[in-house]
Amino acid sequence: MPNIKLMESALPVAPLKIAALDSCIDLGKKVNDYIVTFRQDSLKKYLDSPLFSTYKQDNYLIDGKDLFVMVDVCNHSLTYTVNGHLNHMSPDDHYQDLKRVISAASGKAHRVNVIMPFLYESRQHKRTKRESLDCAFALQELVD
Repeated sequence: MPNIKLMESALPVAPLKIAALDSCIDLGKKVNDYIVTFRQDSLKKYLDSPLFSTYKQDNYLIDGKDLFVMVDVCNHSLTYTVNGHLNHMSPDDHYQDLKRVISAASGKAHRVNVIMPFLYESRQHKRTKRESLDCAFALQELVD
């Protein structure tokens, strides 16, 4: 459980921004709305301070700064067309989009955080039989 009193009085490290990919835009909007409301209600006594000048905004859903990237690798409702054929986005497609966003933000964002409701290829990190190690490799790739 987070310490709300500490969060309410802590100085922001960098301006907050959220990059919600198409697969997770509805969740991104809900998170954005919650943060907007939380910051408006909790910091009324600090809002005149220049230290909090970028803290209160009407929308955080833009790219850059302290970047939180939200992606839902299980969202199969998104489609794209290849050679005239309609395809549904697979977990691999969503994961590649995530890597593209991280790559585009490299050197520009203060920190990059990934919010993924379901872990990509959630398999174990150590092989005991013939199973895949996709999850361990994917996480290591994101860290690198």
